[in-house]
Amino acid sequence: MKLYIKQKVFSWGDKFTVKDASGTDRYFVEGEVFSFGKKLHVYNGSHHEKAYIKQELLTWMPRYSVYVDGTQIAQVVRKFTFLFPKYSIEGPGWEVDGDFFSHEYRITKSGRSIATISKQWMTWGDSYELDIADGVDEITALAVVLAIDAVIESQNNNN
Repeated sequence: MKLYIKQKVFSWGDKFTVKDASGTDRYFVEGEVFSFGKKLHVYNGSHHEKAYIKQELLTWMPRYSVYVDGTQIAQVVRKFTFLFPKYSIEGPGWEVDGDFFSHEYRITKSGRSIATISKQWMTWGDSYELDIADGVDEITALAVVLAIDAVIESQNNNN
């Protein structure tokens, strides 16, 4: 299944619309403007919260917790490296690798593809294509990808 994430250019706080392949709004992502640390809420079309991503404060490296339907299912952590950024996904046993500077990466489990993310260039605002493998929970994959993006963004803002 393919999902398309489109960030609004002129919005106060994080606001994304996630569309399916037919262009229908599937999820809405909203950040909290006045909070300590970054917090994102993922809502379905009925405006029920499906996932929540929260930055953990006072950590050595950027760390984000991912909750789906109120249960913590993963933590995304930037690993300490000297040259190229590396990230780990603690919880579901997923691994992530790729070119994080270009937003071209994939998530795998035991060599099996879970999801791939690629940035769409030449668009107004940041746009991404998320291709989720059959049988994988789409909201979990989406929430983990949003957490990875938040870790990358927080690291870029610190540099």
